[in-house]
Amino acid sequence: MAVNNFRYAWPMHMVLLLTNWLPDNVFVLRLRGFLASPFLGSCGKNLRIGRDITFYNSQNIHIGSNVYIAKGNWFNGSSKISIGDEVIFGPYSVVSASNHTMLNDSFRYGPPMRKPITIGAGSWIAGNCSITAGVTIGKGVLIAGSSAVTKDIPDFHMAGGVPANIIKSLN
Repeated sequence: MAVNNFRYAWPMHMVLLLTNWLPDNVFVLRLRGFLASPFLGSCGKNLRIGRDITFYNSQNIHIGSNVYIAKGNWFNGSSKISIGDEVIFGPYSVVSASNHTMLNDSFRYGPPMRKPITIGAGSWIAGNCSITAGVTIGKGVLIAGSSAVTKDIPDFHMAGGVPANIIKSLN
């Protein structure tokens, strides 16, 4: 645990802290992504990161090439999060690879349920979405804004709502 803090968490925190005051333009988005990429589990080329992003357990977060993450996103890598190439995240979404469970009629001290999340290449996660533990989002999927994804979404579909349901095929 302490090794992960020195290798991933603290350097990632410092990179984001020191670059959050810069504006979100193409140059800074690329710079922030370049500086943050060594502190992820793995990362392809051309990562673009907006301001005010939070990565917990970044060593468990694996990001492909040409990924864009807009302002205010929150990633909880309690278990593995795999993000394919050319994925777009709108602002203020939450991707959490763990969920609370109940113990003695309370969620406060229930053991966390940890399950991996996979987001396929070419997908678009619109703003204000929540993606919960254990979900697989296929390739070329559009998740409508303000959706809560609690189950798998197959390739090339649009899904939305709370909980997210398939709206239509994108083929």
